[in-house]
Amino acid sequence: MAGHEFPEPADRRQVADFTVDPLAADQPRHACDPAFLHGVVVGFDGSTSSERALAYAIGMARRAGSGLIIVHVANRLPTTVWAGCEPPVFVDVPDHRTEVLGLELACADYLSEVPWILVERGGDICHELEEVGREYSADAIVVGSTHGIVGRIFGSVAGRLARRAQRPVVVIP
Repeated sequence: MAGHEFPEPADRRQVADFTVDPLAADQPRHACDPAFLHGVVVGFDGSTSSERALAYAIGMARRAGSGLIIVHVANRLPTTVWAGCEPPVFVDVPDHRTEVLGLELACADYLSEVPWILVERGGDICHELEEVGREYSADAIVVGSTHGIVGRIFGSVAGRLARRAQRPVVVIP
């Protein structure tokens, strides 16, 4: 079709050319602030156990002289709940809790001790925490333990993350 151009999609990601730079595979997927490289990743959802994990992570980052990457993972629900279709497809549910948590954290005095950022993700909590840890080359991931019947039935986030993570995982009771 002469004379017709098809524009490249705006959301197309660049693919690394490993023949030029063999170390390109180890570089983070997204550009991140170098101040937070080798920082401490902490999962935070506002629960009591995540608040304890955040307190521990703040002390850990302060002692190491590194930044703190606070990660909130938004909920994902299968569309079968809503539409009754097969196979289940996951959709991101709008989660305004990240905005609320961000405002609460911005007003918190205890976070003035270390540089920090809040990262929002959607998906599986274990996968997203590990992915953020990889992107920032984190020294550790800190999570709170799960209490209750849901954690016993489906397995806790801390347990699943400890089994699959490529970096140290600190579980705070």
